[in-house]
Amino acid sequence: GKKLGYTFNHRNLHNVSLGQGQEVVAEQALDVAAEEGHWVILQNIHLVAKWLSSLEKRLEQLGQGSHRDFRVFLSAEPAPCPESHIIPQGILQNSLKITSEAPTGIHANLHKALDNFSQDTLEMCSQEKEFRSILFALCYFHAVAAERRKFGPQGWNRPYPFSTGDLTISVNVLYNYLQASSKVPYDDLRYLVGEIMYGGHITDDWDRRLCRTYLEEFIKPEMLEGELCLAPGFPLPGNMDYNGYHQYIDEALPPESPYLYGLHPNAEIGFLTQRSERLLRTVLELQPRDSSTGQGAGGTQEEMVQALLEEMLEKLPDELNMAELLARVEERTPYAVVALQECERMNALTAEVRRSLAELELGLKGELTMTSEMETLQNCLFLGTVPESWVRRSYPSTASLASWFADLLARSSELEAWTRDFSLPSTLWLGGFFNPQALLTAIMQSTARKNRWPLDRMALQCDVTKKSREDFASAPREGAYVHGLFMEGARWDAQAGTIAEARLKELTPAMPVVFIRAIPDDKQDTRGLYPCPLYKTRQRGPTYVWTFNLKTKENPSKWVLAGVALLLQV
Repeated sequence: GKKLGYTFNHRNLHNVSLGQGQEVVAEQALDVAAEEGHWVILQNIHLVAKWLSSLEKRLEQLGQGSHRDFRVFLSAEPAPCPESHIIPQGILQNSLKITSEAPTGIHANLHKALDNFSQDTLEMCSQEKEFRSILFALCYFHAVAAERRKFGPQGWNRPYPFSTGDLTISVNVLYNYLQASSKVPYDDLRYLVGEIMYGGHITDDWDRRLCRTYLEEFIKPEMLEGELCLAPGFPLPGNMDYNGYHQYIDEALPPESPYLYGLHPNAEIGFLTQRSERLLRTVLELQPRDSSTGQGAGGTQEEMVQALLEEMLEKLPDELNMAELLARVEERTPYAVVALQECERMNALTAEVRRSLAELELGLKGELTMTSEMETLQNCLFLGTVPESWVRRSYPSTASLASWFADLLARSSELEAWTRDFSLPSTLWLGGFFNPQALLTAIMQSTARKNRWPLDRMALQCDVTKKSREDFASAPREGAYVHGLFMEGARWDAQAGTIAEARLKELTPAMPVVFIRAIPDDKQDTRGLYPCPLYKTRQRGPTYVWTFNLKTKENPSKWVLAGVALLLQV
């Protein structure tokens, strides 16, 4: 206050947190402050969207004739998308804007996590050595948890709002437990932090497993014996003072890399590639789409779309004759039921593709009035994206339109081959199913009927072969051979028959043919196995299909931290 030429104390400050009808209080505070030369802080203005236009007018009025020391500070959370930008332009144009950017990288995040504490914090616990070691480990865990989201679905299946409040409450819990017990309750601490403080945000079971694994690696008895590394080349520091910990981070923490999170360097290549693709897609969408402009080598937009839809209509397969297929089925086995269900879904999709393309063709010729739906389809064909009406009847996919359509033709071809006599193919393309879970369930149903086993007490066993699709001439007696799987985060070593470290720049190496069969639940041997989730696409999360147990010589926790998963599409 003195630097600005006047005396300031807490009585000159009006702090109003908006929401729950606090608008009237805010208006009264503004009136008093404008007359007396006080400061007003209005927090969370994003919660009172309807009142913001009134606030804009009020500030404009108070800008004339108010006390020279009168100041107004506004705070708001960042909007998740452009459609949520609700602060009026008048307020933005007449204000000085300051943004609080989240730190980027482990180095900045770890410093910021430690900034929540002080030397007094480090000295407040009677078990000083244990308290300081676990506090630093929690700071590193918080930094990793917050920054890992930049790797997309390979980092966390879903993004979570981890905050400094989670860290400070976890440290308070740590203090209370150490004060009450002479021994460090590692299991209790891991549970409270992983399942409640941070786990309270987590909605995905695989993310919960990841959170739990981090804490199992960071908070364990070895940490007090100087044998614990939080990351390769970064041992847990010994007993230091507050400034010493900050200095240790600057001097000992390795340069930023995916290794600090337990990930492979390919994870960085993957997320940077996806970010670049989004940027280029945005640039492409900004290009002019007026059919009268852009006369280049490819012609106008209408000419390009016309040529593309004619080609797609020519290649699009005919709908499968369901009555004929039903007559061809001798016995409705679980596999035959799956095939028929897939045919029905394929017919629904191809019918919608054919209808919408034919409709657009008539619209481009002037025989039908162009509707908004037809214009949207035209733009999608021009930009190479899959139209929403097709996506609703389709399978999860991240492919561009050309790849998606080629994939559709391949799926249709596989179905036609299977339904000629409904005998199980030598190997099945698991990624070619609308509903791959149905096939995996059919494997269990078929085995259960044959051996008269209870279906609810069965599990799938996954044996990775050393062969490719071409090496199989017939289907197995029980179960099925499946192909078309890919691994992300690691690779499959066919010679050793185990998961191995990924090779650089091989982001999603293909898997050999996998033999899947059903066994009684109590005969499963989970030793030396990594429970590997199978997803339909690299988006993971809601595209989860099944869990396959894969052999590993390494500790399974390594693959959990690396985000290793099987994918049906890349």
